[in-house]
Amino acid sequence: MILVALGSNLSGPWGTPRETVLRALEELNRFPLRCVKASGLMATKPFGVTNQPDFINAVALVETALPPESLLRKLHMIEKAAGRKRRRRWGPRTLDLDLIAYHDLRRRQRGLVQKALVIPHPGIAARDFVLKPLAEVAPLWKHPQSRQTAAQMLAALRH
Repeated sequence: MILVALGSNLSGPWGTPRETVLRALEELNRFPLRCVKASGLMATKPFGVTNQPDFINAVALVETALPPESLLRKLHMIEKAAGRKRRRRWGPRTLDLDLIAYHDLRRRQRGLVQKALVIPHPGIAARDFVLKPLAEVAPLWKHPQSRQTAAQMLAALRH
């Protein structure tokens, strides 16, 4: 199961944040990707840097033959087409696409390598804006390390 989180809180070339996320879902359904299922859109408060507009978030279940690094490059190309400029960590953006999980692959960051792809995404368990739509789109998915479902992680987050 390949899972991608989507988020937007700035208007850009694809329109409002809502329109941008909907367009990104269409882009996730173009060869060599296939969007199997997408959650509903969800308005959320910003994470990390809080003095910015609210986000529109979703999670998509996709299929592809691309290996993880190639898929990440494809996601970055979609972000760029939507007007994404990487300026500030957790800052406002026209589109953010995160590779949340790639089947049961587990890959940790090694040493000080900042650009290495870490799978599953290290922030899943701390982000309700990922866990809520993830529970909707893939209720049986379990985190490859903790073996918890999104609903279980969400319950733990609320305690």
